[in-house]
Amino acid sequence: QTQLAESGGGSVQIGGSLRLSCVASGYSASYCMGWFRQAPGKEREGVAGIYTSGGGTYYGDSVKGRFTISYSNAKNTVYLQMNSLNPEDSAMYYCAAVFGRLCSEPLIPEQYNYWGQGTQVTVSS
Repeated sequence: QTQLAESGGGSVQIGGSLRLSCVASGYSASYCMGWFRQAPGKEREGVAGIYTSGGGTYYGDSVKGRFTISYSNAKNTVYLQMNSLNPEDSAMYYCAAVFGRLCSEPLIPEQYNYWGQGTQVTVSS
């Protein structure tokens, strides 16, 4: 059974950093993986996406220059390094993956067919 398990969320002060991790199990290869977030009352937003074969990385405009997505083939794990966090970054963060089909737009949630349960990130003063 394919599963995605996120970790690394928590509470941090303005300007702080967090690193999210998401381990994929039960499937041998994904085409792309991504991080999305959703704050109360808002739509799910594409934060970052990556082609796991070594292709490009993609970022939402609000996180460019602050967040970095990376992927470890050996560990089947995607990471999201988040720096210079601000209160607008507070949300539930979800890991997602595309297995078994092509991925053409890594920041579009409808591309993804597997999702993790989410990990909460809270940024406060």
